[in-house]
Amino acid sequence: MHKPAFWKNTKRYYDLKSYWRNQFGCNVYKLQIDAGFTCPNRDGKIATGGCIYCDGRGSKLRQEGLLPSIKEQICHGKKYYQTHRKGHKYIAYFQTFTNTYGPYERLKSLYDEALVQEDIIGLSIGTRPDCLPDDVLDLIGAYAQKFHVWLEIGLQSIHDRTLQFVNRGHSVNTFMDAIKRTMGRGILICSHVIVGLPGENHQDMLETAKIVSALPIHGIKIHALLALKGTPLGDLYERGEVSLIDMEQYVQTVCDILEILPPEMVIQRLTADGYRDIFLGPRWAVNKMAVINAIDKELEKRNTYQGIYAQRHK
Repeated sequence: MHKPAFWKNTKRYYDLKSYWRNQFGCNVYKLQIDAGFTCPNRDGKIATGGCIYCDGRGSKLRQEGLLPSIKEQICHGKKYYQTHRKGHKYIAYFQTFTNTYGPYERLKSLYDEALVQEDIIGLSIGTRPDCLPDDVLDLIGAYAQKFHVWLEIGLQSIHDRTLQFVNRGHSVNTFMDAIKRTMGRGILICSHVIVGLPGENHQDMLETAKIVSALPIHGIKIHALLALKGTPLGDLYERGEVSLIDMEQYVQTVCDILEILPPEMVIQRLTADGYRDIFLGPRWAVNKMAVINAIDKELEKRNTYQGIYAQRHK
């Protein structure tokens, strides 16, 4: 087997930048939007407090006071990219908390406001699998007939015991059902997974990747478990009751995951960091480029690439 030619990149995985250049012939940038949403496991519908790793503050915009309109947020984001980089195509990224958790008419109004802005070619909507009723999927599917639309569905782990421990408030079956009902609507699906969750060993993490690779999922975001001050996880970490994955283990695990993911699956993220003022660990995650470079070097050392073993797990 050889590295797929359709990637048209120098990476050993199919990164988002390459995917968008292949699709649109230019750079495409995601403009982060905080539309004021919350989550059902934060507002009391399912639970309170949210996931144990979430600090609950939302975006920096939310911390500063009254949120600007969707139009204002998009205009501000575009100015940054127009100043620092060349490229005039954008995705409106509804990022903060659960962006399908609200009345149908409110969702439609917010999405419509984003899509009428100049040079916006689509949406990326972050959400949970238990907040995707059929009417909302119908709405998003209708947008997908005219625009480039991603639905980012948080999974984190394929193990129910882990989901319960981190207070996700939904089961693996809920995720599977959401994927099944999203299929056939023209919507691109991105799954979020976390490496290094409490109680999971290397094989557990690979099992999550194997299940995700077998589903009709078009993209994936991967990052390490982060401990933030003021969260239940941060408290556990500061008391020494949970440990965090080290960089070498993380790099090895991510490379193992990449090897079994389908070569056409778009790798939207390989690492992440948290707000610096409340960040506890792992300290190595602060330097995102160092982590990405280490993953690149490990894949080169192995002389391997995304999808090289994918067929063995289907």
